[in-house]
Amino acid sequence: MNIEEALPTFILESRELLEDVEARLLRGPAEMDADSLNAIFRGAHTIKGSAGLFQLDHIVAFMHGVESVLEGVRDGRVKLEDPLVTLLLACTDHARLLIEAVAAGEVSANAEMERAGAPLLARLGEYLEVTQLTAAVEKPRAAIVQPRPSGDSALTDHWHISLRFGPDVLRNGMDPLSFLRYLSQLGSIAAIETLSDALPPAPEMDPESCYLGFEIAFASMADKAAIEGVFEFVRDDCRIRILPPNSRVSEYVALIDEAPPQAPRLGEILVRCGTLTPHELEAALAAQQADAANAPKLGTILVDEGMVQPAVVDAALVKQKQLGDAKALDARSIRVDAGKLDKLIDLVGELIIATASTNMIARRTRVLDLQECAATLSGLVEEVRENALQLRMVKIGATFNRFQRVVHDVSRETGKDIRLVVSGEDTELDKTLIERLGDPLTHLVRNAIDHGIESPEERRKRSKPAQGSVRLNAYHDSGSVVIEVSDDGGGLKREKILAKAIERGLIDPERSLNEREIFDLVFEPGFSTAERITNLSGRGVGMDVVKRNIVALRGTVHIESDEGAGTTVIVRLPLTLAIINGFLVGVGKSVFVLPLDTIEECVEFPSAPTHDYTNLRGNVLPFIRLRDLFEVSDPPVARENIVVVRHAGQKTGLVVDTLFGEFQTVIKPLGKLFSGVKCISGSSLLGTGEVALILDVPALVQQAS
Repeated sequence: MNIEEALPTFILESRELLEDVEARLLRGPAEMDADSLNAIFRGAHTIKGSAGLFQLDHIVAFMHGVESVLEGVRDGRVKLEDPLVTLLLACTDHARLLIEAVAAGEVSANAEMERAGAPLLARLGEYLEVTQLTAAVEKPRAAIVQPRPSGDSALTDHWHISLRFGPDVLRNGMDPLSFLRYLSQLGSIAAIETLSDALPPAPEMDPESCYLGFEIAFASMADKAAIEGVFEFVRDDCRIRILPPNSRVSEYVALIDEAPPQAPRLGEILVRCGTLTPHELEAALAAQQADAANAPKLGTILVDEGMVQPAVVDAALVKQKQLGDAKALDARSIRVDAGKLDKLIDLVGELIIATASTNMIARRTRVLDLQECAATLSGLVEEVRENALQLRMVKIGATFNRFQRVVHDVSRETGKDIRLVVSGEDTELDKTLIERLGDPLTHLVRNAIDHGIESPEERRKRSKPAQGSVRLNAYHDSGSVVIEVSDDGGGLKREKILAKAIERGLIDPERSLNEREIFDLVFEPGFSTAERITNLSGRGVGMDVVKRNIVALRGTVHIESDEGAGTTVIVRLPLTLAIINGFLVGVGKSVFVLPLDTIEECVEFPSAPTHDYTNLRGNVLPFIRLRDLFEVSDPPVARENIVVVRHAGQKTGLVVDTLFGEFQTVIKPLGKLFSGVKCISGSSLLGTGEVALILDVPALVQQAS
């Protein structure tokens, strides 16, 4: 992998780091602990350091300002308050724009970027002045010189870095000296020894291989994580050991022990670097000659001396094993381009169609061996299908967490105190659906804040907490994913919605509507009950787009509201857009497919010809005759059947002629010519090459009710 090939990895990891930084900042100053502050600082530092490796100087300069302010916050010289959090969130947005510009091929700053970043850097500079003023009145920590006691507890006043680059570093497009140049930005290199102990004889040398090593005495106030971050992109291609100031001589003994036999005398190098004194070197060599085999383990020493409890040592060993297991798990994970997954799903779909054709030919020929092979093939294809679909399933939690920022910004814009409550984050959904859900959910969350939640003064008058809440919840139900966006605001006013709809001519004044039909008027194009137009709402644009986008995903959306208590928008979506388990039914010569997850049972058709309902174990079951709905001209059969389907808690019967059984269905979208056809959500190819229409169960249930 050369440096150009590593750039996409930098972009991807920078996006993830910015998302993590943003999520931690959104917790607010009250919930910010030391771990979160350190994580935010590390994120900014890693982006800055990685950008330096790719010579993205404009990103380095901007992130340096952010990092400096964060360092002041971490050291207690700058107080983290809401204005600073807002500024850091704005810096996160600008950094994201810089990264996306690099992803688009702009590796240097343009005038527009500089104009956008200049005000942010100026505001950061105000905090940097506070940091510098505070640091000036404090006693500089770097000026404190501690005595160097002798023996095993000897101290050094700088870091020692032992670095051996791997042979493939140059071949992978990395420049070893660039890492040393970047290291010097964190402090000063007090001394350095260049080693070539890995250099083979001249005839055996490979000009593309790296044989360099360095022993470095490094003076810096940075922590170990920051120093390790310098070598982030070559961590797998080098051997690095970092010893902090105040390290014991025994740690240098271990470093000497790790040196290869053919290496020059490492002890002398440590003396030349100033890391050890000659006296300390003699003590280290003496310790090296001791019988290490008889030395007790460190945990045993600490327990024997009463410094720690045995449970602490046991917990440390367990933690060490967990970390090792986690690293092993990371090593088994790879990143796969989404386009390759899409191609895999398409191929699996074609394989399912071919398998259905094979099964039909096997049944027609009545060759037992062929039928057995076809059955085995069908089982394997089904297993491949399940695994292929699982590769595309992602948790919805990442999408939900993005709305923390939306709630944070919009609540401040409207002057309301609102918190976001998220549940069901582990619910999995197809990646394509996740990507296309962003805009509809954004509209719903913003509407909940602007229309739903009242002002703090109004909430107090209604004996409600001043802080309102918006809730996002997701769960699986009958082969679908249900997403709920709810608020504890004032709820929808039925009379107001009805009056507005009559005023705009959307409904007949004499028409009687139930509660759900009234609330569904909100999704009509241009409909709005807002008394004034704001930056967020009032123009009647948004909810109709929400419904259109969700219907395009073969989903449904409806509203439940309790005036004075709040509103819930319920979105129901299929698990995947590509392949489903279907159930084939026939009406005359026509074949239809029903999603298997929506089917409750199949019963005989016992109703009188003039009725559109039947008695199902004491309950009234409305049904639809598919023959009448689709105007099938073939004569009815003597014994019809009812397929009972369920959607959103409602049952409906579908009267059909024939039950063909289960069938793996590849969903093929209908053309624009059929976009207005109701109760049909797609089509599928049968093994015979014929087309079977996939029924839209939510639309059928709604029509029956």
